[in-house]
Amino acid sequence: MVLSGCTVGPDYARPDVPAAPARRTDAEAGSSIGELGWWQVFGDETLQGLIRTALEENKDVRVAVARVLEARAQLGLARSNQFPTIDSNSSYSNQRNSEVGSLLGSLPRTTQIDPKQEVYRTTLDLSFELDLWGKLRRGTEAARAELLASEENRRGVIVTLVGDVAQTYFDLLEVDRELDIARQTLDSRRESLRSVRLRFDNGIVSELDLRRAEGEVASATAQVPDLERRVAETENRLSVLLGRNPGPIARGGRLTEQAVLPEVPAGLPSALLQRRPDLRQAEQRLVAANARIGEAKAAYFPQVNLTGAFGVESIALSDLFTGPARVWQFGPRITIPIFNAGKITSQVQTAEARTEQTLVQYQQSVQQAFREVEDALVGHRKIREIRPDREALVAANRQSLQIADLRYQEGLSTYLDVLDAQRQLFSSEIDLARTTRDQLTAVV
Repeated sequence: MVLSGCTVGPDYARPDVPAAPARRTDAEAGSSIGELGWWQVFGDETLQGLIRTALEENKDVRVAVARVLEARAQLGLARSNQFPTIDSNSSYSNQRNSEVGSLLGSLPRTTQIDPKQEVYRTTLDLSFELDLWGKLRRGTEAARAELLASEENRRGVIVTLVGDVAQTYFDLLEVDRELDIARQTLDSRRESLRSVRLRFDNGIVSELDLRRAEGEVASATAQVPDLERRVAETENRLSVLLGRNPGPIARGGRLTEQAVLPEVPAGLPSALLQRRPDLRQAEQRLVAANARIGEAKAAYFPQVNLTGAFGVESIALSDLFTGPARVWQFGPRITIPIFNAGKITSQVQTAEARTEQTLVQYQQSVQQAFREVEDALVGHRKIREIRPDREALVAANRQSLQIADLRYQEGLSTYLDVLDAQRQLFSSEIDLARTTRDQLTAVV
């Protein structure tokens, strides 16, 4: 009983991780956007509905749930090894012995022994390994950590799925916006072409202006089907995330109508270790690997198994449950390793090497998490600084186009000024749409 309290192998202690550097942002360390539910972050009801559908139907989530069930069953299997095993066995055998064999042939001829025998046997068999060195407890510890890791993997899949659905939805709205801009630009250039053609027919402008206007219409026309292709591909990508076959996707508000959080609280960097499921999963894998070292080291020590059997045995079925038919057997079995050509040492070294690998992966995951958060915070702040300038540029280019068109109509400038203003307005509107999308993506 004293020995059963021993557990070989190192006990787990959370390793030191490199401290997060001072942030480039001025966000206060307090509450974090990570503490909000996704339904509190994304106000678009259509997007919320898409996320709920994905959480129910996405295949990756269903696989993650199945892995949790598998890990739970593996924990039950590992835990069962700590308890006795009792089996019931019943058997019947019918055999005939040789009458001239070593046993019957040595008896006097007058001895009457039937060479045919029937044997009935029913027993309860017991098997129990004494966990003197904590081998089974370490195995259970590892299985429990692997279960927790699978739980965190499921949470990580959910977090990733919510982010992927939201980001793809915003990508879709951004491509929709580009398509609207392209169609508006095409309508504007067609109107310009009609005006130039009328002026050409009246001999006011040269054929060069007409051909340039036709080229701009052709260029704008070619952009529309390409953007329609991108819309369809984005819808298909989002459909797969929803667990559906490729198809159209419902929209809620337009890109410009999406609510963008004015501030994104960052929270303490150290809180990522408790909040991010990928880091918690990496740590539980480290716990499991550490426990496997103790499981491997226990093989250095003697192994004690208790075995026993109690039951009845008789050559006549009528005598099977009588007192004289009782049989029993009990005895410990001790296995002491003496020589195995370094097999146990190699197993321990393997477990230690795997633990070292898992430790490095955990530390790498922490650094990666700090980088991702820092990138998102910097990106969100800088994009907020860029957006007013993008909006001002669109307004200025729109006004420039009006002035250039008016001057062209009055004969004060060439059509090249109009074309240049049109191109600058189109480019600035596309940049503004992408900036809005990038700001929403930083929140995701």
